[in-house]
Amino acid sequence: MKSKFGNNLYLIAEIGVNHEGSIARAKKMIFDAKNAGAHAVKFQSYKASKIAAVNSPAYWDLSKEPTKSQYELFSKYDSFTDSDYIDLHNYCKKINIDFMSTPFDLDAVEFLDGLVSSFKIASADITNIPLLVRVASKQKPIILSTGCSTVKEIKNALSILEKKGCPEIILLHCILNYPTNNENANLGMIIDLQKKFPKNHIGYSDHTLPDSTMSVLQTSYILGCRVIEKHFTDDKLAKGNDHYHSMDKNDLLNFISKTVFLDEILGDFTKYPLESEKSAILNARRSIYYNNNIDFGNRIKENDLISLRPGHGVSPIFFQKIIGKTLKKSVTKNTPFNWTDVE
Repeated sequence: MKSKFGNNLYLIAEIGVNHEGSIARAKKMIFDAKNAGAHAVKFQSYKASKIAAVNSPAYWDLSKEPTKSQYELFSKYDSFTDSDYIDLHNYCKKINIDFMSTPFDLDAVEFLDGLVSSFKIASADITNIPLLVRVASKQKPIILSTGCSTVKEIKNALSILEKKGCPEIILLHCILNYPTNNENANLGMIIDLQKKFPKNHIGYSDHTLPDSTMSVLQTSYILGCRVIEKHFTDDKLAKGNDHYHSMDKNDLLNFISKTVFLDEILGDFTKYPLESEKSAILNARRSIYYNNNIDFGNRIKENDLISLRPGHGVSPIFFQKIIGKTLKKSVTKNTPFNWTDVE
């Protein structure tokens, strides 16, 4: 089955709620993301009362986002209406970038079904069975983050989604820390996920602090991740929310430019001799030469042969097969062996 996302980079700029309730700001970020090379922008569709109880403690770095209650934080940014999301969807369509939004409740799933071509499920909902079932029932590709999950939980989620008819599931390695310290990024888990879930493409959702090297995203790309998600903002110095661990348009441009170079040096992940290596195959490899003068009728011994460059003659692959053959003519040292020399 051909993937909706292809084999090239599919970068999701997660605006989330960094728009802080402003449609104009949301559109500006969509515009910036598109012009910097993102393939999709993603929002978060929720109502505070449907995602967190009133007494729901924070799980993020309070020095960056001081709000101590999930309910309180979510209440600040759940003001977008259905018509607002439709407006944003239409704007994305106008400038040719994919619109996505993570649903956090069943009503959001039903509404977004008419706007998205694929669904994103957040790490925290990998055990939210009712949500998984409802999303899978829409039979669209699903991107599932795996932050703070066990392999058993991932397998269970995949089983539910597949049984309900989901045509494609992308798994994203993710660490559910806001922000994620570099020592906790654990990009090696990508390799483990690739081994344990060979049928699924393994991508990456990043919460580390971006720097000029974009080395964390680069490493995930080198490890094979082609669906990559990272929070996106128009102001990395803005206080609170997800601004502090988001990339901006300059970071995105930087990373996109680096993937061009990475594609150039990584190639297509298939081993074969290149056209540029043909000269080396011919001249740097070896062929079999005589190492002694040998008279007609003698049998060839091992020390009568030597492998020398260039590889214009008989390959040393056949070295052992030649030993013991009887010569039909006399040969001289430093001349190439030929099959017509022997009986």
